[in-house]
Amino acid sequence: MTIEAYTIVVIGGGPAGLAAAIAARKAGIRDILILERDRELGGILNQCIHNGFGLHTFKEELTGPEYAGRFVAQAGELEIACELNTMVMEISRERVVTAMNREKGMFRIRAGAVILAMGCRERARGALNIPGYRPAGIFSAGTAQRLVNMEGYLPGRKAVILGSGDIGLIMARRMALEGAEVKAVAELMPYCGGLKRNIVQCLEDYGIPLKLCHTVVDIQGRERLEGVTLAQVDDKGKPIPGTEETYPCDTLLLSVGLIPENELSLDMGVELDEATSGPVVDESLETNIPGVFACGNVLHVHDLVDYVSEEAGRAGTNAAGFVKGRPGKDGRQQIPLIAGQGVRYTVPQRICVERMEPHLKVRFRVGAVVRDSYVSVYLNEKCIMHRKKTVMAPGEMEEVVLSRSVLETDPDLKSIAIKIEKE
Repeated sequence: MTIEAYTIVVIGGGPAGLAAAIAARKAGIRDILILERDRELGGILNQCIHNGFGLHTFKEELTGPEYAGRFVAQAGELEIACELNTMVMEISRERVVTAMNREKGMFRIRAGAVILAMGCRERARGALNIPGYRPAGIFSAGTAQRLVNMEGYLPGRKAVILGSGDIGLIMARRMALEGAEVKAVAELMPYCGGLKRNIVQCLEDYGIPLKLCHTVVDIQGRERLEGVTLAQVDDKGKPIPGTEETYPCDTLLLSVGLIPENELSLDMGVELDEATSGPVVDESLETNIPGVFACGNVLHVHDLVDYVSEEAGRAGTNAAGFVKGRPGKDGRQQIPLIAGQGVRYTVPQRICVERMEPHLKVRFRVGAVVRDSYVSVYLNEKCIMHRKKTVMAPGEMEEVVLSRSVLETDPDLKSIAIKIEKE
């Protein structure tokens, strides 16, 4: 089998893959290839016809296809090569990519650097403990979004939505706009999983009730869904007897979380973070395998695509630096970045101070809704940042900026911790 060669290979042609490839091209790398399994570039944005994209990146409000279209156009202008309808089967630690498509069959590519940008998938019903039969009418929210926005089909007329992630909230509004009756959005947790603006614009503006601390405990119907029963849950997530309420409906949409697509990463030996289900990366977004970088929702699930593009741009620039011979991390001290009290995870998870830029943006999520608290950053036991936040929620990413000049003041730096404190 003939092995092709490219300086940088990007796995995935969604917003992360496009932004990473464009950044690498602007950093001087001409030989770039994007491998995309779908029939067109743009990823999930092609089915997100609502607006709200691009406020940070382009300083204007765009729909998903418009946002993706701008990056697709840039990639075309920069003559970045891409292979569509192409499935990547394997990536070796030596950065040899095995892929296949209809035209070439099975083929291999040797890459100077690989950028992982495979995105994420929805958690399906099989991962949930929902009793009952498996009638028609149960969809993931993303599948329903594709059916409505791209295929022109309305899944049903009376719907209940389980899960308050952003896709679920947006589909509540979309179904209502198409004439369906959305009975309720049920959320297992005591807080909403989506952005505050989506709660207001997608639920409150349409009079759709949000039932926190609720879940589906029964499904009625054999051939077609006829109704679902919701019940309140206790602080351990178990249904409380006597709180059941049945909603007649023909459609149940599941918006119960996103899982980064890291089967390829795992098979090639990339270290994964239990909290994010994505790769563990350093300040350059490089994984534990030299020359393999990760960005976008395959790294951690983002709330805004603008942040995906920004992060992917860093990955592309750093991948270009790697193939140009940027100093490696071998023998250099890696400082762990610890998710402390109240913090679920941080990205990156470790930092090499010697290699970092003058300023490094660290993104993180809190574990629960917290009010009138402080975001604190500690170098070993010394607090260098103590910033008040009125409210923080798990559905929205937070960030802190670390300065290299400050980190270099501590010659005995062993750890950096981000914590949520009340005082």
